[in-house]
Amino acid sequence: MTDNTNTSKINSFQKEKNKDEMRKQIVTFALMIFFTMIAFFAVMMGVSSTFVIPLILVLALVQVGFQFYYFMHMKDKGHEIAASLLYGGIFVGFLVILTFVAITWW
Repeated sequence: MTDNTNTSKINSFQKEKNKDEMRKQIVTFALMIFFTMIAFFAVMMGVSSTFVIPLILVLALVQVGFQFYYFMHMKDKGHEIAASLLYGGIFVGFLVILTFVAITWW
């Protein structure tokens, strides 16, 4: 009888954990849609490009972070190698862009 009780507690805990995870993913998805709408309306309303371009880039970076963290499950255990490879690739991409900007600027 105790095995059955422990199993139901584990199932209950897992259901609550899954429910919480789904809630976080829905909130994150809604935030990404909201950020996309902000970028769209900023461009549609004809705001100055000196403000719109950095705004779009910042919103895009936030959305990439959300994608990695929530939808690609980089926050979960067991994804350390994949996360380090992704972050390493981002770092190399940043260095390449920085290099080309520096070469063009000088």
